[in-house]
Amino acid sequence: MTTRRRSRHTPEQIVRKLRDADAMLYAGKDEAAVLQSLEVSEATYNRWRKQFGGMKAEEAKRLKELEEENKRLKEIVADQALDIKMLKYVSEGNCRAALARA
Repeated sequence: MTTRRRSRHTPEQIVRKLRDADAMLYAGKDEAAVLQSLEVSEATYNRWRKQFGGMKAEEAKRLKELEEENKRLKEIVADQALDIKMLKYVSEGNCRAALARA
């Protein structure tokens, strides 16, 4: 049994494959043949269509960059919220008893 290695596609590759799929479907190929030539599953194709539908390659790349930046910013906000919570706890005097024992 052969196992196929999963590959990640760049946004540009996805947009190109979707454009190729549209051309093949317009030329009269059935969807199964198109999916086989693109080497993707139907679920992957539908997910790509939903996410990258009418985008150009540059727009898809920018979308991915914005999603990554958003993720980083959310992590920063979460870290800051923890820092604020810790500082409030310390400023209320909850650590004095712990420091006095040490």
